[in-house]
Amino acid sequence: MSTTSIPLLTTNYMPGYKVDKVLGLTYGITVRSRGIGGNLMAGLRTIRGGEINEYTEMAHQARQQALDRLADHAKALGANAVVSVMFDSTEIGTTMDEIIAFGTAVVVVPVAEAQQLVKLS
Repeated sequence: MSTTSIPLLTTNYMPGYKVDKVLGLTYGITVRSRGIGGNLMAGLRTIRGGEINEYTEMAHQARQQALDRLADHAKALGANAVVSVMFDSTEIGTTMDEIIAFGTAVVVVPVAEAQQLVKLS
């Protein structure tokens, strides 16, 4: 887990800051599999329907780990923020999922004056 958090934004800007330097692509990857016990419990829950808590928790943990690794990678590149953050996932076989968080590592600095953002009508 990241020891020092940096801003991870889905937008391509950070209000009150300007991008001073673009460092490039940054990412964090994890591959997860539910153990046989978890699969068995989840399978039993599908009989009655509803949310499968075991898979929900696993998905949450996997995405958080991918974000933590993304932040660590960005910091190693010298970034103090990441913009345009997104997720992707791929099924590996029938029992594993790869989750990747990716974005653009940047160095941002505060702006002294108000930014003029483009407004779309």
